Amino acid sequence: MSRDHRSRDNWALLHAISQARTKGVPVAVVFNLVDKFLDAKARHFGFMLRGLQVVEQNLKAVGIPFFIFRGKAEDTVPSFIERCNASLLVMDYSSLRIGRQWRKAVCQKVDSLVEVMEVDAHNVVPIWCASDKLEYGARTIRTKIQRQLSEFLTEYPLLESSGKAWDSEPPPCIQWDSLIADVLREGAEVPEVSWCEPGEDAALEALMGKATGFVNIRIKNYENRNDPSKPTGLSGLSPYLHYGHISAQRCALEARKVRKMHPKAVDTFLEELIVRGGLAENFCHYQPNYDNLNGAWSWARESLMIHATDKREVLYTQEELENAKTHDTLWNAAQLEMVYYGKMHGYMRMYWAKKILEWTTGPEEALATAIYLNDKYELDGRDPNGYVGCMWSICGIHDQGWKERPVFGKIRYMNLAGCKRKFNVDGYIMNVNQMVAKTKKRLRDGTASSSTPKPVLTTNGR
Repeated sequence: MSRDHRSRDNWALLHAISQARTKGVPVAVVFNLVDKFLDAKARHFGFMLRGLQVVEQNLKAVGIPFFIFRGKAEDTVPSFIERCNASLLVMDYSSLRIGRQWRKAVCQKVDSLVEVMEVDAHNVVPIWCASDKLEYGARTIRTKIQRQLSEFLTEYPLLESSGKAWDSEPPPCIQWDSLIADVLREGAEVPEVSWCEPGEDAALEALMGKATGFVNIRIKNYENRNDPSKPTGLSGLSPYLHYGHISAQRCALEARKVRKMHPKAVDTFLEELIVRGGLAENFCHYQPNYDNLNGAWSWARESLMIHATDKREVLYTQEELENAKTHDTLWNAAQLEMVYYGKMHGYMRMYWAKKILEWTTGPEEALATAIYLNDKYELDGRDPNGYVGCMWSICGIHDQGWKERPVFGKIRYMNLAGCKRKFNVDGYIMNVNQMVAKTKKRLRDGTASSSTPKPVLTTNGR
């Protein structure tokens, strides 16, 4: 279990259980904890580990042991497989470079007699089924995905044990509090957030809860998703989707149930979730340079390089940008929202990244800076959607060429005047300032960390 941290609605786990039943053997779940992961900090490791604590509880309820190892997966996983004499290893899929490297290294060290499988438990239509090539944009992948939804957008079976009790190496008694405290000491400069409770149980509540659940209560507001001054228009599900605390397939299944009441909002949500999400996965899967200028289309790369030496009206250092020390109060608010809230409004992510292109020495520095800040502060950073968002804003990925202008070349341009025409800029800034003040107070009071997840109450995966 590497990417999709949940017990319910997990095709990789369900496949492992199915295979274990066929073979008449038990099944176990393993997670490997590394010391460092890209630019992840305490905010991200804390959210991840608290979510895994819930996974362990839910798996225990159906008699499936959970193991957590620390170190390199290429060492810990093959060693465990050998100790328990496993016949099959099932790995969940990730399109990112580092995940591929981990899986390849594990495969190289696993005994040749052990069967190894990879399951895409993250995307509604598996990445290799959605398309066999790099797609140019949403219009080229949309039909390919939609014509396969009847096959893949189906209900999940309930989580059950394999029918055989685990009789090999006993699972550890994980001291979660001490483990989390130990890990959080690294990267403490980016503290945990309090607005988003981690774990698959909380994720399901955020989706379907009777009080504030997105599908039952808030989906009618989704048509306002591009208005940063109206934050209730967002689903708030991206952290849960990023860590795999909930599946995109579950979100789509539940949203379709209320389509008659909110057809436009639901259709828009499904487009973002399935088509746009699948497009981001497609780009990172088929484009090895998904996080650098070499991954841009030739027209965009050539245009950016022609204008790389254009005079900028103002230049900011990475430190100045990170500390929101620019002349643009709207941009500063977006940066502060990300730093203190752990999540920037989706519309503002575009404006934010494009201004970095305008205020740095060239497209390479702009892209590297945007990705660094995104991965360090966004709770859903280090994700295909994040990389593609930066590449769209700065390098024109999945976009078209626009009227040529200084600095931007043919890349789509955004400015403050355009934002003022689209939404209440002052209202957005005020909302962010209030949030920052409250967060700073919690940090001073020592109450900014997420609470310990509640124990699981059910045993059937729901």
